[in-house]
Amino acid sequence: MVSSGDVDRLFLQAILSRGVMSSQLAQVIWGKCIKAVNESNDALNVRHSKEKDAWEGFVSKINKSLDKLDLEFRALHDESSGKEIKGDEIAQLATEYTPAEITFFKAIVEQIMLAPREAYVISDMAALREPALVGLTSMTKMQAEVILTSFVQKGWLLRSKAGHYSLSTRSLLELLPYLKSNYPDEILECTICLDIMTRGIACHTVNCKTRLHFHCFANYRRRHDTCPSCSTAWPRGAKDKPLLPVGEGAYAGDGRRRTRTITPSDEEDTEEEPEQPSQDPPPPKKAARGNVKKEQRREADMEVDNEEDEEDIQQAPTQATQRPRRSTRR
Repeated sequence: MVSSGDVDRLFLQAILSRGVMSSQLAQVIWGKCIKAVNESNDALNVRHSKEKDAWEGFVSKINKSLDKLDLEFRALHDESSGKEIKGDEIAQLATEYTPAEITFFKAIVEQIMLAPREAYVISDMAALREPALVGLTSMTKMQAEVILTSFVQKGWLLRSKAGHYSLSTRSLLELLPYLKSNYPDEILECTICLDIMTRGIACHTVNCKTRLHFHCFANYRRRHDTCPSCSTAWPRGAKDKPLLPVGEGAYAGDGRRRTRTITPSDEEDTEEEPEQPSQDPPPPKKAARGNVKKEQRREADMEVDNEEDEEDIQQAPTQATQRPRRSTRR
């Protein structure tokens, strides 16, 4: 029997089959789901509204259902166009890639996130070298090139005219928990919208942390002419100097490969190792042996008979070795 709850089910099925879409398309699908349910049961009259509050209420209802699965249907603005994109985290599980190809993709993501000067790109030549550097020796450069093309075609990566790969809106949307967990120090957030950003502009003032998407800069600059953090005067255009680029414009191409630094937990483990020598036998025994030698010298100087000297030497170590044992028991 068709019920009003089938609207939610139809909508989620449509989202899962697409993964990522514009907010406008998501609202159209929502309306079509309502229409399909109403036509299947004349007794139902599920209302559809194009008002923003109605759409946000529906999204909140969907997320309440997904929360039980630790998932979320969320939105993110495209960094280039500023267009709002909707997506579901489940889509990242519906991958057609092999474990080796996923390892390759993770290596590409790491080099993009660790790129210096907030460039967030990797060159095509560096990307083709990654399989050999991460142990995928059976993957040829030709195969790697085919896989990279697949990543671009399926919306996981972007490739610029200059031959640089960067993360797409789909990757930023669906892999956000992974990126925040593995690269917390490399994550940049837009000062205006607070979303993750890998391309845009940075304030040129030393130590100023202001970063803005291109579309956020355009909207902000219409009403303000200074930095929102340090109040430094800004030029009119996002690509005008002295503003600094974030993304491909900051790429310098030094050719160096970056890797993540040691985590704090690893440092703690290395600090604990030097404590092991404390298990060695206690040092008082060495002091006792030194006392024995001193007694031997004193007895030799006093010209005591050989028999008495041997008795003293045998008794002294016995007494000296017993003392440390008593102290260790205490």
